[in-house]
Amino acid sequence: MNVLALNPYHGGSHRAFLDGWIKHSRHEFTVRTLPAYKWKWRMRHSAVTFAEQTAELVARGESWDVVFCTDMLNLAEFRGLCHPSIRKLPTVVYFHENQLTYPNQRPDERDLHFAYTNFTTALAADRVWFNSEYHRTDFLGQLGEFLGRMPDHQHASAIETLREKSEVQSPGIDFSEFEPASHSSVEKSAAGPLRIVWAARWEHDKDPVTFFSALERLALAGVDFRVSVLGESFGATPECFAESRLTFADKIDHWGHLNDRQDYVAALRQSDIVVSTALHEFFGIAVVEAVTAGRFPLVPRRLAYPEVLGDVADFFHDGTVDQLAGRLTELAARKASGQLWTDEWRYCRQQLERFDWNMRAAEMDAALNELI
Repeated sequence: MNVLALNPYHGGSHRAFLDGWIKHSRHEFTVRTLPAYKWKWRMRHSAVTFAEQTAELVARGESWDVVFCTDMLNLAEFRGLCHPSIRKLPTVVYFHENQLTYPNQRPDERDLHFAYTNFTTALAADRVWFNSEYHRTDFLGQLGEFLGRMPDHQHASAIETLREKSEVQSPGIDFSEFEPASHSSVEKSAAGPLRIVWAARWEHDKDPVTFFSALERLALAGVDFRVSVLGESFGATPECFAESRLTFADKIDHWGHLNDRQDYVAALRQSDIVVSTALHEFFGIAVVEAVTAGRFPLVPRRLAYPEVLGDVADFFHDGTVDQLAGRLTELAARKASGQLWTDEWRYCRQQLERFDWNMRAAEMDAALNELI
């Protein structure tokens, strides 16, 4: 099967997902992408841009069986503008995130036009894939209230239509890249202080303030630790990053985005635990990768994390600075006694096996075949 894949924001998890699927898929892909820059502009112009680019491909004799795109594309506009031979093809849209439930810092910041674009894109698609059940439930659950705020023609009945053609297709991970040397037990970490890694975008929705505040509590209490703050930064970065780089200067192992994939994996392997304080996370690929590498997860009991990691109480904190600092103190003591991981490793490993790219690619390939 020939797949036309359109990725208007080709970076981060969007790029990793498409690259991983293509690598493990039995289908052939023609990919058109745009750089991960100025996401609002990407959502505005990508339909026009991709319509022009794909028309040139058609003129050269190329053809496809299905169109795949992400939620960053206005699919309804693209289908109206593209070449007739593409317009008739079945389409799948993948929701990595959405602009309806993204936690803006101020409610008046939300541009409802982008949320409505997500709605019309889902309507225009033949299949709607979400990266987790949490994401699917969150989007469809809040769509009714959103449409109810429209002055008229609210189209509430469309929600059931979207529900019927939506499904969960989680992203995959390459186990050969991240798994510990031993498949039967967790990889032992180096001796010394607790090594903490935080691997997320440097933006407010990942709640870095809570993370750094918890580290300050540890330092004041005399708990010895090291920290690696990874992840990408885009545009304006919360002030707490620059402040914390000075505060914890003598405790930093790595600071900033690691462009080389091998360096990133190495940084994970040097750590003991991966921490998330996210307010917005529809899957959590960085945490899944870190846990696959043998790192202990400490994440908020919310969002997609319980679904992805399984309901193991030891993996969670309640999102407050007090409890996060308390759990980190506890884990530092457990590492010192050689008891950081107990029986959770085998359970967690089994939970994550369902995200192996070989399995995920086969399931998504089969879903395309069923659609055709």
